[in-house]
Amino acid sequence: MRTPPASWYQIANLEEVPSPALLVYPERIEENLRRMIARAGGTARLFPHVKTHKLAEVVRLQRTLGIERFKCATVAEAEMVAGCGAGQVLLAHQPVGPNLGRLLELVARFPATRFGAIVDTAAIATALAAAAHARATTLELLVDIDCGMGRTGLAAGAGAFELYRTIAGLTGARAGGLHVYDGHLRDRDLAARTAAVQTAFAPVRALRAQLEQAGCPVPAVVAGGTPTFPVHAAATDVECSPGTCLLWDAGYAAGLPDLDFLWAATVLTRVISKPRPNRLCLDLGHKAIASENPHPRVKLLEVPDATAVMHSEEHLVIETAQAEEFAVGDALFGVPWHICPTVALHAQAVVVRGGRAESSWRIAARDRRLTI
Repeated sequence: MRTPPASWYQIANLEEVPSPALLVYPERIEENLRRMIARAGGTARLFPHVKTHKLAEVVRLQRTLGIERFKCATVAEAEMVAGCGAGQVLLAHQPVGPNLGRLLELVARFPATRFGAIVDTAAIATALAAAAHARATTLELLVDIDCGMGRTGLAAGAGAFELYRTIAGLTGARAGGLHVYDGHLRDRDLAARTAAVQTAFAPVRALRAQLEQAGCPVPAVVAGGTPTFPVHAAATDVECSPGTCLLWDAGYAAGLPDLDFLWAATVLTRVISKPRPNRLCLDLGHKAIASENPHPRVKLLEVPDATAVMHSEEHLVIETAQAEEFAVGDALFGVPWHICPTVALHAQAVVVRGGRAESSWRIAARDRRLTI
C-alpha cells in the first residue's frame, strides 16, 4: 500500500470518510475570500455569486468579512442566503412560471433583506411589479444585457433602453441598474481578456450614459464572473460578481494563470479494482464528479500522468505508469475540473481542518426548493 507524503489536502482520519466524497477546506476558503476582497479593493463593489458553493456556512463566513450582497441562480439559493441574514440578494435568473410567486414570497418572509431580479422581457417585469405592488412592497429589477455571450439578455441598445424606462415607470418596481454576464470572455492572456472586456462593455457604458442623460438613474452595473473579475475589479464603475474563486478548480487554474486563488475543495476517491497493468478503477463516476466536459474531468493530485480511458456512473478508469504504486483500497485526492456542478452532485461536504475530517456541511442550495 502506498504511503504518500503529507500535503495540504490529505486527512489523518481517512478511514472515517467513505468515498466518493466532496471535501472542503475552510482555511483555504477564507484565504480565497481575503484575496478576492483585496483584489476588489474592499467589499464595497463585491456581489459574489453563491452558485458554486451553495453553502450557508460560506455565506456566513463572507458576512463576517463584511460582504452583505450576494448573487444567486435559483430561488432556493436566494432563500438560503436570506436565511443567513444577508442584506441584499440578486436573483440572476429571470423568474418565470411559479418562480415569480416564490420570489415574492421570499420578499415577504425576509423583510430585512433587499431582493432584486434580472429581467429582459417587459411582460415579466410588469408581472413582477404588479405582484410586488399587490404585496405593498417594491422589487428591484435590473435589465439583463447580452454583451456577446448569446445566452440571455438584450443587446445594449434601443430595446434595453426602452425596457429600462418601462421599469422606471412601474409601480412596484425600482430600476436598479444593469446586469451583464460575460462568461464567454476567458482568454488565457490577461491583456487579451482585458481588451475583449473593454470592447464588449463599450456599448454597456454608452447605454448607461444614455439612460442617465434621459433622467433614468442607473445605480449599478453588476458584471462578470471569475474570469473577468480582475478586469472589472480594476474599474470603478462596475460591481463584481465572482463565484468560482471561492473554491477554485483545475479548469480555471489551468486557463487563468493570472489568478492566484487556492484550491479549497477536493474529491476523495479510492481504488476499487486494478483490471489490467497500468490501470486503476476508481469510485469516481459521473454521479460524483462533473462530467459535462471532455476529459480531463479531475486533476488527480497523486497521479499527474493519469489519463481517463473509461467513465461511467460509478466508475472512472485511468491509465498511469504509477499504477503499481497503488493497492485496491488506496485513496486518491482530486481537484475537479469544474467545481460548480461537482458540488451540486453531493448532499454534504466533509469539512477538513488541521488535516482532519471533523464535520460536514449540508449543501442546502443544491436542492431546487427549500421551504418556498
